[in-house]
Amino acid sequence: MGSLTKIARWIDYRLPVFSFIDHELRAYPTPRNLNYWWNFGSLAGITLVIMILSGIFLAMHYEPNVATAFDSVEYIMRSVNYGWFMRYLHANGATMFFIIVYIHMLRGLYYGSYKSPREVLWILGVVIFLLMMATAFMGYVLPWGQMSYWGATVITNLFSVFPFGEDIVQWLWGGFSVDNPTLNRFFALHYLLPFLIVGVVVLHLVALHQHGSSNPLGIERKEPRDSIPFHPYYTVKDLFGLGVFALVWAYFIFFNPNFFGEPDNYIPANPLVTPPHIVPEWYFLPYYAILRSIPNKLVGVLCMFSSIGVLFFLPWLDTSKVRSATFRPIYKWVFWSFVFDCFVLGFVGAHSPDFIHVTLGGISNQFLGQITTLYYFAFFLILLPILGKFEKTRPLPTSLSEPVLRKGKDRRAAVRILIFTFLMLSPVSATEPTAPLPHEVWSFQGPTGTFDRTDLQHGFQIYKQVCSACHSLKHIRFIDLAALGYTPAEIKALASEYKMPSINDDGEPAERPALPNDIIPGPYKNEKAARASNNGALPPDLSLITKARVGGPDYVYALLTGYQSVPPKDVQIPEGMHYNPYFPGGQIAMIPPLSDGLETYSDGSKPSVNQMAKDVVTFLSWVAEPELETRKKMGYKVLIYFIVFTVLMYIVKRRVWKNV
Repeated sequence: MGSLTKIARWIDYRLPVFSFIDHELRAYPTPRNLNYWWNFGSLAGITLVIMILSGIFLAMHYEPNVATAFDSVEYIMRSVNYGWFMRYLHANGATMFFIIVYIHMLRGLYYGSYKSPREVLWILGVVIFLLMMATAFMGYVLPWGQMSYWGATVITNLFSVFPFGEDIVQWLWGGFSVDNPTLNRFFALHYLLPFLIVGVVVLHLVALHQHGSSNPLGIERKEPRDSIPFHPYYTVKDLFGLGVFALVWAYFIFFNPNFFGEPDNYIPANPLVTPPHIVPEWYFLPYYAILRSIPNKLVGVLCMFSSIGVLFFLPWLDTSKVRSATFRPIYKWVFWSFVFDCFVLGFVGAHSPDFIHVTLGGISNQFLGQITTLYYFAFFLILLPILGKFEKTRPLPTSLSEPVLRKGKDRRAAVRILIFTFLMLSPVSATEPTAPLPHEVWSFQGPTGTFDRTDLQHGFQIYKQVCSACHSLKHIRFIDLAALGYTPAEIKALASEYKMPSINDDGEPAERPALPNDIIPGPYKNEKAARASNNGALPPDLSLITKARVGGPDYVYALLTGYQSVPPKDVQIPEGMHYNPYFPGGQIAMIPPLSDGLETYSDGSKPSVNQMAKDVVTFLSWVAEPELETRKKMGYKVLIYFIVFTVLMYIVKRRVWKNV
């Protein structure tokens, strides 16, 4: 121990790293009355580190090429050890990061943490927020799915409204459309910007420690008893908050990893097919709503950028001399109204402009967006300056050691606003694009769901005999079928039934029997052959079909069983088409693939159409998520670990804080 101390002193004398850590992270004087809203700053830092580390791991296997990017992501998910975990950790981490940062910013807005002398601290925080948005946008493009491609096209096209806009857009694209140069530069910038964020975060911390943290009362420290060392008091409090946060993050990683994603992004990017409704990730929806709510494109773009730019001027727009909303009765309600307005803007951005809000008197989505956009800017440009001059505030305490006024009131106000938000944001559309999906009971759904091996084998049999005539499974190898219960000998025999292209000893094209490590070959040699055999239509690959459609397994099941030989009287079906109310538009070229008596299972049973559909959908759900059972088993272990960790940290926190 003594030798370690001597080594540390020798290093610290020449590079004062240990004294810096001791001063800034241990003995750093911190207000004694910080509540849990202050935990989100440290949580943001921890999340940033996790995102960088997981991103580096993913970059080792990702291929930034339009021909291989989508498949490389699936390779990570299926073939890299715990690649699915890193991918879901990173994808859901972006959502968690924005949730934390939004809460962190709203806390600063509520308690006036941007006021003098912390203006630079706030401005650096807004810079971090802008860099986060740029990083997240470029990262969203990298999977090269439909929403990635068209999101990149729409957002980059916004710059065309400015002078020399076409040149700017072509410079961003690296050509005349979103293509390989765009993907390459977005990948490079997505890798680089997080390290730039780290640099600004360091400046943010320096600015924070210059004048110390703000606090819920909004007054400065005046007595020695007003502050306590950061360690152990706030380190243990942050660790408890980390445990709670990790439980939430782990739930989405292991049990609901695609909750925040768009199904269209599991469809490979296709410049010739535009998604019916292009939407960005949820954390961009309020700004997207502001953009779409204004008919003039230039004004809309300017307002969208201004909605973030106005944050830079917040310290000077708020003219009140009182920082904390705890002592500002009118501002408190104005603030919660602003939070509600942001929720509504997000809801508006998630729906098309012609969406009709029945519960709000039949007003259009665009009109609602215009109202909420108006209030968003009014909050900063009108209400904050006026309230500072005319609002009558409550008297401030003389010391941080005095009790806080009515602690529970702010919490109750927040709960009321959130409940009201969810009640308001539950309208229905005036028109439904397709029939409501029937909801089936699936063995693999839910936190404890698993795949039934018999159903999987039956489903594979249906795929092989029926679906494989048109559709491929390009992400599945024969050896993967071991998870269905097939033995190595059965897999080898199954693979030998297929032929794979090869080269003979003379260097000429030939064929060989497929091997267990080969991908299950599709029915066509290439895309042109597939289109030629299907009147120009391209049968989709089924590897991700249950993740690439809204409704997932329920949609695929409804599509297989929903054919109607006689369409409704008001529906005209062209020759060669079939009526299926669950298919967008109701008209589908694919003939009904299943019929009674079509197949006999290996056990001798003759399944009904519904049973065949259910079995093949179960199989396709396994194809889309072969890691599902492993993921859930690992998830329970992780949840148990963090539950124990959180409980222990809570006990330690109570013991550490009992005399404060």
